[in-house]
Parts: sequence; C-alpha cells; structure tokens
Amino acid sequence: MDLYDYKPQLAMRAGQSIPYQLPDTEATVGLDNTRLLAPVSGFNHQGECGLYMSDLLPHTARHADELCVLRAVQADSPNHPVAIRQLHTGNLFDTVPSMGSWLSYGLGTENQQLPSYITILPQEGERNFSSAFLPAIHQGTAIQHVESSPDKAPIRHLTDSSVPPDVQRRRIDLIQAMNHRQLHRLATDQQMEGVIESFELAFRMQAETPRLVDFSSESKETLDLYGIGEEPTNQFGRQCLLARRFAEAGVRFVQVSLGGWDHHGNIAEGLKKECSVSDKPVAGLLTDLKRRGLLEDTLVLWGGEFGRTPHTQILDGNKNAPGREHNHHGFTMWMAGGGVKGGITHGATDDFGYYGVEGKVHVNDLHATMLHLMGLDHERLTFEHHGRPFRLTDVAGTVVKDVLA
Repeated sequence: MDLYDYKPQLAMRAGQSIPYQLPDTEATVGLDNTRLLAPVSGFNHQGECGLYMSDLLPHTARHADELCVLRAVQADSPNHPVAIRQLHTGNLFDTVPSMGSWLSYGLGTENQQLPSYITILPQEGERNFSSAFLPAIHQGTAIQHVESSPDKAPIRHLTDSSVPPDVQRRRIDLIQAMNHRQLHRLATDQQMEGVIESFELAFRMQAETPRLVDFSSESKETLDLYGIGEEPTNQFGRQCLLARRFAEAGVRFVQVSLGGWDHHGNIAEGLKKECSVSDKPVAGLLTDLKRRGLLEDTLVLWGGEFGRTPHTQILDGNKNAPGREHNHHGFTMWMAGGGVKGGITHGATDDFGYYGVEGKVHVNDLHATMLHLMGLDHERLTFEHHGRPFRLTDVAGTVVKDVLA
C-alpha cells in the first residue's frame, strides 16, 4: 500500500482502530493499540496504462507500461527465514532445490564458460540457492563482491594465485581422473557427474568471469544509467549491471539481492532510503535490457518474501516513527518482459491492503507461471528423490494465464 497498491480508505481512516480481525496464530509484538497507518508517500498515475504508484519511484515510473503488477501475492508464513525459503524453493522447511537450480536443470546452459545460475550478493544463506539433490552443476554460484578491485575475487575460491594455470590444470586432471574412476565403479551417479562437471566449469570460468565483472568497456552513459559512481546507488547499480552482463552472456538465471526493507519502525524514512538506493538501478536495468533487445526474452521479477500490514507497529515506545508488521496474506510483486503483458495489474487486496481478495497468486502459482514463461511445464519438470518425484511447485501451483502476453 506504500508503493504499488494505494488504498484511499487507508488514507481516509488513518489513526483509527483496525476494522479487520488479526489471525490468532500471528505475533502481535508492538501492536498494542495498533491503528491504521496512511500510505507514507504520495501517489500518481504513470504511463499510458495509468498505473497508480508511489512518488518514491520516479525512475521505475517511466516503465509503468512494461510492468505486470501482481497485487494479491500470497505466501504461507510471516517469518523471514521460512518465507524466504519458500520464495526461493517453493518449500517452507525442507532442503530442496531453489528455483534457479530448477531452471538450470530444465534449460541447461547457453555458455559453457559460465554457470547457468548466478546469485549476486545473496542475503540469506546457501540453502536458498542450493541445488540440494539435483546434480551439483545446478547449484547457484554466488558473486561475493561487485566493486572493481584486483584484491577482491568476485567468486570465492575461483582462482589460486599461488600456482600458475598449467599447475592448476594438472591438479584438476588428477582429481577428475579419480572422480571418473569412482564414477566407473558406481556405474551411474548423478551427484558424482555433477561434481565432475563443476570442477571443469570452475576452471573454465577463470577466463570468462574477469571480463564480465570488468566494467571498463561500458560507456559513461551506461554507468550513469545504473547510478554507478554516485551514492546511494553505486553498489546496487553495480549488481544490476552485472545482472545484465551475465544475462547477455547466456546465464539462465540471475538473482540480485538488496536487504533493508524490514521496516518495523520509522517506515516513512526507511522506505524512502531503500527506494533511493534501488529505483534508479532497477529502472536502468529495464532500460538497458529493452534497448539491447533483451527484455522480450528476459523475465524480470521484482519483490520480496512478503509485504507489510496496513496497521502500525510501534517498537521501543517510539510513537512518532511507526512501522508496519509482516504481511503474507496479500502483497505486491511485479514482472516485466519475458512474455508477460505490460501495463496491467492483476489481483486486488481488500480496502485496506491486508488480505488478497481477487486474483490471488500463491508463491506456487508464481513459480508455475515463471516456469511456463521459460517454456517449462511445472508438473513435468520433476526429479526422482527418496522414492518419489519432486518438483518446484511440489503438489500445487497453477499458471496465471491472465498475465501471459
């Protein structure tokens, strides 16, 4: 309700008691005498479609006609680690493959010198970009640094500066010979095959990766487009430009992470700060993809594991700087490019923005739709494990056909 889902009733009744029932099973810390909190920014209609969105996103607003806004996304938990795991893997608790790993497994790679799944500055641990029981080659590769610095390798353990490349090659050949011998004894072992492929990929990446993380070939206009070289957009701008470069090079799934959105207090200032960090780089990515002819073949997904409540949360007794609690019952994400309709909104929350009431899109539905847009059937993309077939959407998920172009 603060960025993409304006609620007139919320603005009109700000400061009043909440008119809806809170679930008994959810935490109520800081919710004593909670009241409705008005949207913390102004809103305006943007683009030919007239998308009503926050003034905190002036750069993204220029792409309103390319956005497919999902206003009633739902998850199953208001707890950060659990909800983040569900967003990444479709599962609340078990260690299962992430969505990037499933896409890698289903589509393979376009560039033999690079992994098919890269995550840039991941926030929440390896379980969220793990290949789990899929072959190891489908594991997400983490980019740990985005600054241009010779003393910081972007990927851990990719190179060994203590020995020359020919010695590294002989080491890998020896290890691979032992791996192949073990594989021959086992007759077939997908995990061992994945390890063998991963060793070879890591060696090949030593030549390709430095070129991609070096921005010296980019024009000043492109760097400015992402906000690189200025604050507060420099680091996130680098992440988004890296995403474009990896996508252009044939990486199937690229994830960019940005923390700092958990505004339990002082949401008015906190949200303004996060938007100032992210708005220009995100818009720059959309502009860059579009002018390079990549957006129509690239699906961009923006969002988090859940949204925020319409009512206040006051922590540490600071009544003058309220925040909002977690809300997984109805929140907003958007997609662009990659075969979705642009300039539309799908679904709706109630008059206050708490519960999804129309066009609800569960995380499983989101995953099913993403796979469909990538040419994959979520019910047929399976992997046998522990005696049963697993899939990203498990036993749920429906493609949201209304958003397909």
